[in-house]
Amino acid sequence: MNIKFAIRPTYLPLWESKARYLIVMGGRGAGRSTAVSQYLVSKLPAKTYMRGALMRAVHHDIRHSCWREINDRINEQTEGLRGLMRITDNDMQVSYGTNSLHAHGFRASSGSHSAKLKSIASYNTVWIEEAEEIGEHEFMTLDDSLRTVKGDIKIVLTLNSPPKSHWIIQRWFDLSPSDTSDFFVPSLKKDITDTEFIFGTFEDNLQNLDEHTMRRYRGYKETKPSYYNQMIRGLVPETVRGKIFSGWKQIEEVPHEARLVAYGIDFGWFPDPAALIALYEYNGGYIVDELAYGTEKKNQLLAEIILSQPKKAITVADSAEPKSIDEIRSYGVDIVGSDKGPDSVTFGIKVVSGLQISVTKRSKNIWKCYENFAWAEDKDGNPKGFPNNTWKHGMDATIYPLVSLNKIYRKEPEDISNIFDDSPQFSDIGI
Repeated sequence: MNIKFAIRPTYLPLWESKARYLIVMGGRGAGRSTAVSQYLVSKLPAKTYMRGALMRAVHHDIRHSCWREINDRINEQTEGLRGLMRITDNDMQVSYGTNSLHAHGFRASSGSHSAKLKSIASYNTVWIEEAEEIGEHEFMTLDDSLRTVKGDIKIVLTLNSPPKSHWIIQRWFDLSPSDTSDFFVPSLKKDITDTEFIFGTFEDNLQNLDEHTMRRYRGYKETKPSYYNQMIRGLVPETVRGKIFSGWKQIEEVPHEARLVAYGIDFGWFPDPAALIALYEYNGGYIVDELAYGTEKKNQLLAEIILSQPKKAITVADSAEPKSIDEIRSYGVDIVGSDKGPDSVTFGIKVVSGLQISVTKRSKNIWKCYENFAWAEDKDGNPKGFPNNTWKHGMDATIYPLVSLNKIYRKEPEDISNIFDDSPQFSDIGI
């Protein structure tokens, strides 16, 4: 079976490189998905072993991205390649002889707290589309699971350049100044030998783009300069675009005079982390101190951490998980669910945006969440009106107690008893 593709020279390393990791990154319209799908389809009829995975953060999203690209590449062949393959559209699987491709999401659905990956130990080729959407722990779990000796292992990550605090940038790249302030040019770290970096923008793919698309992309330079530099030019920004909070400060530690007013919890498991913070009132503002952050932290552990603190206060947690709240309460923690109304997300952001917030230097995960907590965007960089979920966990743990405290201060005295479901420890939160 002869497969013929017009391969752009930029992407030849997909076929030629022996590196385990191939990072295909840059601006929009560079033809990354086309090139990687060409690579995978060309490997299906090959004599060498290939069991591949098409992956994204959420399984459902594969159908309209990776899976569609694979089908397009198969249909482009004139020798009836589709008729020689076994294609199962419902499961998003395609095979040619013993070689195959299978769709695997890191999460079953948006907001899922558990990965639904089957064993992938025998896989040797993985394509992670929109790789900036997955967390480092998710990637490490995948990477550690690939251990076949039947063929060279390749993990291909395709993505637009993320902010400099993103784990992909931190792990693989050095940054040098660009011609635009607050944006950087990425280059592979010199001591890395197992990774190939393939960079491209729409300017490298003009033959496959229509005039309207090219004019629109170039027009963003004037109308949306931040979007243009990151999403079109492929530069790495200093901070995430659409950042929600600003003006927070880092301090060495919680001052002795600060008063503990509450604890905050956002529940998680895998791949989403749980976050536990202590909230202090000090000098007209609030201090956030991280107590726990990470995946697979059991409720009992979170309860033990709270109970081990020298000072007691009420805990405000995600009310969407009443079972977890009841379990933590059973260990002796005074805990209530956050007040969530139809506009609770917007209200919470408005409340916290008007407060003076400091974060202790040991609270590294909370600070990283703060730096990356941003509005979700559509494909043209327009805000959707709700936050991106990737970095919300540390922020939610902080917002829950702050909003509850704010509502107490705003209500008349006779209404205060309803805020924390008649909790007996109002004195512990400054009432």
